[in-house]
Amino acid sequence: MAGHSKWANIQHRKGRQDKLRSKLFSKLAKEITVAAKMGDPDPEKNPRLRLAVKEAKSNSVPKDVIERAIKKSQGGDAENYDEIRYEGYGPNGVAVIVETMTDNKNRTASTVRSTFTKNGGNLGETGSVGFMFDRKGEVIYPADAGDADTVMEAAIEAGAEDCESDENGHRIVCADTDLNEVSTALEAALGESESTKLIWQPNITTELDLENMQKLMKLVDALEDDDDVQRVTTNFEASDEVMAQL
Repeated sequence: MAGHSKWANIQHRKGRQDKLRSKLFSKLAKEITVAAKMGDPDPEKNPRLRLAVKEAKSNSVPKDVIERAIKKSQGGDAENYDEIRYEGYGPNGVAVIVETMTDNKNRTASTVRSTFTKNGGNLGETGSVGFMFDRKGEVIYPADAGDADTVMEAAIEAGAEDCESDENGHRIVCADTDLNEVSTALEAALGESESTKLIWQPNITTELDLENMQKLMKLVDALEDDDDVQRVTTNFEASDEVMAQL
């Protein structure tokens, strides 16, 4: 996200993510199953699966859960999931993208719509807010992966577009189609990343005050509580003072 709140503005909900660990595990396992079913069950031959496994490992998903998710994709009883993206508006017109994986489109559409409505938002048409974001690859490294210059050099060598460093760590951004290549090159230079995934990066942001920020968090938390929802992205920006009060 833009401005001083940068990428760390989503990290403030990490504590909540810990509480939702089992839910997070099942969402990551679902992504692994879908990726393996769509391509090769060997992560080395399937870039999407490789990234899904990497993201699962970085969130401490046990090895047996990962293996079970891959095995499940090869069985005849594996569910068929549709990937559907919803777009809408939250408090103060903030843009919201909701990425889902579902075996029942009607159920998911109905739940997402009612969650927006109950939390002061509006579900829009596909494309209604998508233009406010760019599809990118994102690799995050801890601060001890190296100093800013070392990481910047590795990012340039790997073919990344941008690199930001602060006391929380390093965030490297690349074209979405280059993520597998860039993350592999970075791994050779810097070791295992903390997170490697495709993201929606806002190119327009909406400033929120404390009241609207609290409303937005309520909407995002309610959406994330749905088992069909894989990821929620918004284009909010908030001052350090507002972030500190959350």
